[in-house]
Amino acid sequence: MKITVMGTGYVGLVAGTCLANLGNDVFCVDVDEKKISDLNKGILPIFEPGLRDLVDINTKEGRLKFTTDAKTAIESSQVVFSAVGTPPDKDHRADLKYVFQVAESVGKYMKDYVVVVDKSTVPVGTAEKVKAIIKKSQPKPMPFDVVSNPEFLREGEAIKDFTNPDRIVVGLESERAKEIMYAIYKGIERTGKPILFTDIKTAELIKYASNAMLATRISFMNELSHLCEKTGADVKMVAKGMGLDSRIGPRFLQAGVGYGGSCFPKDVNALVQTLKEHGCSSDIVDAVERVNERQKKSLVPKITALFDGDLNGKIIAVWGLAFKPKTDDMREAPAIVIINELQKLGAKIVAFDPVAREKAELILKNMDYRSNPYETIKNADALVIMTEWDEFRHLDLNAVKTLLKKPNIVDGRNVYELEEMKKLGFNYVSVGRAAVFAGGKQ
Repeated sequence: MKITVMGTGYVGLVAGTCLANLGNDVFCVDVDEKKISDLNKGILPIFEPGLRDLVDINTKEGRLKFTTDAKTAIESSQVVFSAVGTPPDKDHRADLKYVFQVAESVGKYMKDYVVVVDKSTVPVGTAEKVKAIIKKSQPKPMPFDVVSNPEFLREGEAIKDFTNPDRIVVGLESERAKEIMYAIYKGIERTGKPILFTDIKTAELIKYASNAMLATRISFMNELSHLCEKTGADVKMVAKGMGLDSRIGPRFLQAGVGYGGSCFPKDVNALVQTLKEHGCSSDIVDAVERVNERQKKSLVPKITALFDGDLNGKIIAVWGLAFKPKTDDMREAPAIVIINELQKLGAKIVAFDPVAREKAELILKNMDYRSNPYETIKNADALVIMTEWDEFRHLDLNAVKTLLKKPNIVDGRNVYELEEMKKLGFNYVSVGRAAVFAGGKQ
């Protein structure tokens, strides 16, 4: 099948590459000439495990092409996926201007029946607006269908999530569109992964509802973590005990320093605005975002308490800058909030992240970046863990203690076990667990 994917951001690049890998001929289109030039040279704009290999394979075999020529791509395609960004506007609503630009291009350039697929995360009711814009932009009336096919890709696991998803959600109105969408996904569906066909508005809302629920679980555990710290309970064991209940399950019950990234913050706020626009209360979703913003700053008093409130001149080492492991995405990363707060208090920051350094340097200034974890902590007064990269779990902790000026670790992701840290002689402060001061409070 001939497919065009509009937008080569995270969703567009992953979706286009995976669609090509399923045997389709795919154009990935973007208005950014440099990005397209880089992609044609094999330079990817994002870090995503496994993506580079798939891009290389499918470009070499001619199934995947990158271009700025929307006209040629749309004219030759049976299906056009809209995978452009929907960033928040000043009122936290999803800004749909890029989605509408795609709709205009489709209407202008389509030569035959086409299925237009909203892959971007858009508020309920967007498909109706897209349909109206396409009709208005057509030189002459031609048939088409608009479909909602939200993405559920986790950064760091996107290839797996596309090829082995929990479910594929498709909202549509016609049998013709259904046949085409099934043809695209039948190879995945045959592996036992369900395709949920529904109406368009339901599909649009499923995406926001899913992200808001996951964010709610995170914020719930983060709020509970403060009670655990006050009472001496262990939030990790609380989460384990909750997760063993089949009605709850274990996923997204990890307390930490809050969620970030391109989806949860944006989508939670956009859902709040959609609820309000339709005269519905947004109490729960409002609270989710408030808790998250508060949680991002929760490590600061824990760090300052190690130094009796005086961080001036102290060297604080930070492991992890990306909002989560297996990605270089710095959008809404809690590390940004924490580091800015520590710098205001006079701390000097030395940081390491396995892949996010280049993007972090564009955001976080007046700090030193190092090339490995051990170099980062030399003579530091404390280590702060912000991202739970796997490599941090398996380092030589005796060496860590030797390299640190003082044996202070503030763990925002609960990477290590309390008994081990006590035995090794660290002052170890984590989230939702009792603090250990085995090395004597410094």
